[in-house]
Amino acid sequence: MLYDRFGRPVTNLRISLTQDCNYHCFFCHREGQLFNTQNEMTPDEIERLVRIASRLGIRKVKLTGGEPTVRGDILEIVKRIKPHVIDLSMTTNGSKLKELAKPLARAGLDRVNVSLHSLKPDVYKRITGVDMLEAVLEGIEEAVKYLSPVKLNMTVMKGVNEGEIWDMVDFTARTGTILQLIELEAPREMTETAFFRRYFYPLKPVERELEARAVETRERRMHRRKKYFIPTDYGVAEVEVVRAMHNTVFCANCTRLRVTSNGMFKTCLLRKNDLIDFVTAMRSGANDAEITDIFRKAVLMREPYWR
Repeated sequence: MLYDRFGRPVTNLRISLTQDCNYHCFFCHREGQLFNTQNEMTPDEIERLVRIASRLGIRKVKLTGGEPTVRGDILEIVKRIKPHVIDLSMTTNGSKLKELAKPLARAGLDRVNVSLHSLKPDVYKRITGVDMLEAVLEGIEEAVKYLSPVKLNMTVMKGVNEGEIWDMVDFTARTGTILQLIELEAPREMTETAFFRRYFYPLKPVERELEARAVETRERRMHRRKKYFIPTDYGVAEVEVVRAMHNTVFCANCTRLRVTSNGMFKTCLLRKNDLIDFVTAMRSGANDAEITDIFRKAVLMREPYWR
């Protein structure tokens, strides 16, 4: 297993497959990839990276974007990766899940996170720029049949959707999904901007309310974040809270390394100038040992953002 200089193990890869997306979410952080590029990794390159990672003890992979399902070869990518990992997941806007949930599961995808920031069509369109809420809800219904668990990612924003938190809790209980409430994230220099001050909604008070209502509470190893089991009229809802901002515990327990869509390691979502190119070496004929050395270098560059 790989450890960084702060004693944190690296057990997860978060691989961006593309910067393309069929949505236009106004708060999107683009996985920290601040440039658009068509120089995407090929399925063969992605598989090779994951194979090397698995030999280093990394057996969990999450596929992200952009929107990963806009890639025409998404099923091939999933099929190639699965033999090398024990847990393969994807974050998606859900727009293509109705037709892809079953094929993705057959290809080897284990679970899925669906971005669902509102249950109101007008608010959903305001956030995403598209009128596709109904299609996404149908996709979630289909995903629950074939993938487990299905998590719903709700980025909570002041003046936009903070009033829907408890409706979303009910929805997750009704659909058998898991809710992740997520704070708006931004690097230090952005926290004083008008945009951040306008939309940032702190979730600490919400977490206190969840704790008061919960019939059971557990702690995940990932970021040491809590899971709350909340009774509702539709059964017990499972809710997680992702509070990354100014959260030293969150960063001290980060176990992931990011990979950009154009083949670079990225040590942290919020950092700049932390990219380590590996795909150029791959395309220049580097052997696995040489790619492993680059991998180790990237891990040693990791450091907690909030500390």
